[in-house]
Amino acid sequence: MRWTSIAETSELIPLPAGYAFRQLRREDVPELAAKVRQWHPDIVVGAGSCYVREAFYLDKTCLAGEAERDIYVLLIECAGELAGMWSFEREDDALSIYGRILIVAPEHRGSKVAVSCMLGTERVCRACGAEFVYTMATLKTPHMQMALERAGYQLVGFAPGYDREVGRDGLVKRVYEAVFGKILVSDAEMLRPDPAHLTPRTRALFELMFPPAA
Repeated sequence: MRWTSIAETSELIPLPAGYAFRQLRREDVPELAAKVRQWHPDIVVGAGSCYVREAFYLDKTCLAGEAERDIYVLLIECAGELAGMWSFEREDDALSIYGRILIVAPEHRGSKVAVSCMLGTERVCRACGAEFVYTMATLKTPHMQMALERAGYQLVGFAPGYDREVGRDGLVKRVYEAVFGKILVSDAEMLRPDPAHLTPRTRALFELMFPPAA
């Protein structure tokens, strides 16, 4: 698997007029970390909190002009200013990509940037060599769930206690998250499990979610 270039990504995902993608550079890291904290104050707790720490970008992400790494960060710009960020993680052995986070600055929400990214994810993932893409969605609001459904993702389950969030009482608690996925290969390339190897409860849920072809 390989990450697509900015030129390839821009061709596969046309953004609204005035917006453009750019790969994260080492010198962008302080500004981006500060912007993420500003755009998404709740992110200081839980799985996404790494995106407010400069060391995470420097140690873990694929920076422009440097060696490829498994975590990629795309900047979204408008008129030369940061308008958002989008990050993926590739899983080479599984030929899968995990959509880690997509944030659009509050003043750019309603621009359709996020919609363009969501609808174009499949094209980019295929170009990278992925055969499956998945992500997590908060259950705190319905917006992400609806966006993923519109983009053709399937709800494949729930992860109880996967992440942490600040509750209404101000306390940090573990939360349920929805898991959404999209298969990027044909049905002929999928191996269905033998029902004899499934417990009754597992089989009932599997057949409800993935009914056999008629």
